[in-house]
Amino acid sequence: MAVFNHPAYDEHEQVVFCRDEASGLKAIIAVHNTRLGAAFGGCRMWNYASDDEALTDVLRLARGMTYKNALAGLAMGGGKAVIIADPTQVADRAALFRAFGRFVNQLGGSYYSAEDVGTSPADLKIASETTPFVAGLEGKSGDPSPFTALGTYLGIKAAVKHKLGRDSLKGLKIAVQGIGHVGYHLCRHLYADGAELVISDIHPQALAQVAKEFNAITVAPQEIYSQDVDVFAPCALGATLNDTTLPLLQASIIAGCANNQLAEPRHGEQLQQLGILYAPDYVINAGGIINVSFEAAYDVNKATAKVEQIYQTLMTIFREAEAQNRPTAEIADEMARKIINAQ
Repeated sequence: MAVFNHPAYDEHEQVVFCRDEASGLKAIIAVHNTRLGAAFGGCRMWNYASDDEALTDVLRLARGMTYKNALAGLAMGGGKAVIIADPTQVADRAALFRAFGRFVNQLGGSYYSAEDVGTSPADLKIASETTPFVAGLEGKSGDPSPFTALGTYLGIKAAVKHKLGRDSLKGLKIAVQGIGHVGYHLCRHLYADGAELVISDIHPQALAQVAKEFNAITVAPQEIYSQDVDVFAPCALGATLNDTTLPLLQASIIAGCANNQLAEPRHGEQLQQLGILYAPDYVINAGGIINVSFEAAYDVNKATAKVEQIYQTLMTIFREAEAQNRPTAEIADEMARKIINAQ
């Protein structure tokens, strides 16, 4: 599990392996780039199959945060943390996050953590007992999920406008893969705009709730890719766009809030060859970190206005990709690197 020659290593500035025997904490913190400012990125808790799988995830997520913050116009670098554990099986969650906070604190402010998959603002509130370097707490900017959902909804609107020439989602069929915190709010926006929803999730109770509230059709997780829809919105974990799933897709647009949707860069090239418009994940899902960026002097109206700029950023990427006949993911990466290297 070497780091410097790891396939996902991209000149990361710091990778810290954290172990606290008393609480059972096993975590990895990755700081990718701090050229634009201190690294910001959530803390994910997941029952990884191996330590190497966790390392791959945190390295990719940290890099994505660097590019996300750059293209969102934020004075922040990129980082991420993962805790290797089943979120439903933690014996003492408070002890775990106090220990996590102590490790974050040792980085001296080079990395600020927030909630992510498997964690919540309440967990980070506990971590704040042992470090000031946390963000997205209740009473400050709060849960970033609704803002991530808003940005994703507006990103879908941008993709639909560019690809289909439509300003409304009314009557369009959209498949949403994963209806957690962000996925739920996304479905709310899509339903209100007249979209017809097809949804899948590994949690039956959440699936039933969303199906009832938003008149959605439910399908098994493995069936979501092959649905006859206009838009496929990946909102679960990463690497869902891969050699197995790409041949199944019937949608002409892929636009969702999951991180690291492309298993490999070449899958972005394949989507272009298939004529499928891809909204780069770290651009469309930036709403949450944009909201967090206003935490010091929080103003919900200013945060929302900044999130709304995601629409135009994506339109710029789509037009440039079309003009150059290149994958949208390549264009987004290039734009982000230019911003970072200008500092």
